[in-house]
Amino acid sequence: MENTYNITTFFLDIGGVLLTDGWNRKARAEAVSVFGLNKDEVDERHHLTYDTYESGKISLDTYLDRIVFYQKRDFSHHEFKEFMFAQSKPFDDMIALVKNLKEKYKLKIVVVSNEGRELTEYRIKKFKLGSFVDFFISSSFVHFRKPDTDIFNLALDVAQVLPDEVVYIEDRPLFVQVGRSLGLQGIQHEGLESTIEKLKKYGLELEA
Repeated sequence: MENTYNITTFFLDIGGVLLTDGWNRKARAEAVSVFGLNKDEVDERHHLTYDTYESGKISLDTYLDRIVFYQKRDFSHHEFKEFMFAQSKPFDDMIALVKNLKEKYKLKIVVVSNEGRELTEYRIKKFKLGSFVDFFISSSFVHFRKPDTDIFNLALDVAQVLPDEVVYIEDRPLFVQVGRSLGLQGIQHEGLESTIEKLKKYGLELEA
């Protein structure tokens, strides 16, 4: 099938698309249970400081000092970080789809994500994302966060592509809407099969 929209590039989120979310509400609730923390305190402190961590302005250790280690604990930063990292799991079928479409259509693959540096670096290495992703535009690397349009414009500049050449696959509707407002071809990812169907609109499919 012909690539009817002349798509040259994918912009992809990591959490919710290629992998599970790195540190979401469910993971934090599990941490509260495992480590015997006060849920309300953790939630409040998290919401007050996590954007700062995702923007690359503080380290993971500083973030944890603020939400967990503001008082003495009977476990270490290392133990808690190991738990955090272990929450990440791959969506293998989605990764395979992206790899296969990249090879077939010679696409550039650009990650555009909101994630803290240490989580991003762990996930890139653990799941070998660098084997098929060309550029990582992570909020902690570039100090912009979605839905700030600057992060999308930076991704376009780095990839040297025009907005209408890009299919942007993202699980959060607001971010998809912002991408579309900039001229990107936005797809809300709700599962592998629905995304495969939506990609066919752009002439991107493996059965040809």
